[in-house]
Amino acid sequence: MKRSVGHLNAVRYSAYLFLAPALSAIALFFVVPVLAALVMSFTDFDIYALADFDMLRFVGLRNYAELIDNPLFWKALSNTFYFVLVGGPLSVVVSLGAALLVNARLARFKSLFRTVYFLPVVTTLVAVAVMWRYFYHPRFGLLNYMLSFVGVDPIDWLGDPGWAMPAIIILAIWKNFGYNMLIFVAGLQNIPDQLYEAARIDGAGFIQTFREITLPMLAPTTVFIVVITMIGYFQLFAEPYVMTQGGPLYSTFSIVMLMYDQGFRWWDMGYAAAVAFVLFFLILLGTIVQLRIQRAAMT
Repeated sequence: MKRSVGHLNAVRYSAYLFLAPALSAIALFFVVPVLAALVMSFTDFDIYALADFDMLRFVGLRNYAELIDNPLFWKALSNTFYFVLVGGPLSVVVSLGAALLVNARLARFKSLFRTVYFLPVVTTLVAVAVMWRYFYHPRFGLLNYMLSFVGVDPIDWLGDPGWAMPAIIILAIWKNFGYNMLIFVAGLQNIPDQLYEAARIDGAGFIQTFREITLPMLAPTTVFIVVITMIGYFQLFAEPYVMTQGGPLYSTFSIVMLMYDQGFRWWDMGYAAAVAFVLFFLILLGTIVQLRIQRAAMT
């Protein structure tokens, strides 16, 4: 008995030894910076404190109070929620639709289509933004040219506050749906063919098969995709920064853009850290809610 206990302890210590390099890297490059940012959010750390730490002062919750009183924060928050609540579900639906088409039994050249659909994910955003700015051009853009055939007047996609965020959402969906598509394809391929064969024998149609077999079997994959999509969309920055710089009239200004402006344009690092932790708790809350919804649906 003592020998077996000693063997288990040796195995446990060996596991800790092998995990130590990875855990040390996580602690050094993740835990320590996060804790430092948390402490910074309760200070007035700025460019002067960066030059002389004697200028650093503890201000308690002042940064968070100023954040709540800042109208630009609420504008950025509403824009971010708009992007997440509209763009997130659309991205998941488009990804699932593309996965169903690519994984269909009658589909040909599946590998080619998967590669083509995945290309936007690995394409540099700056190059994509340049292309889409021409695509959205109010006078010479391809999108307005196509809409003209159905009698729609030209739209200033990036210059109209009412259309700028939908334009950013369309760009983000096109840019990112290929990644989720591949995950959905992997989930579809793990569904046993016997289930579909039994459904066909029972006379089930496509819609009934999709509702009763495909969606329930894809539930874990869907939850994972919804969570990572939500996390990524809450961190909206690159698309509006490159396309609109947060305009027009702050209609595409996001929480991360506010954090960037405060931290790297005005060097108010304490305030920027407070913005970052507000965003962190929003993402954490959204993740917890989605996981509980998924757990309740499966019980």
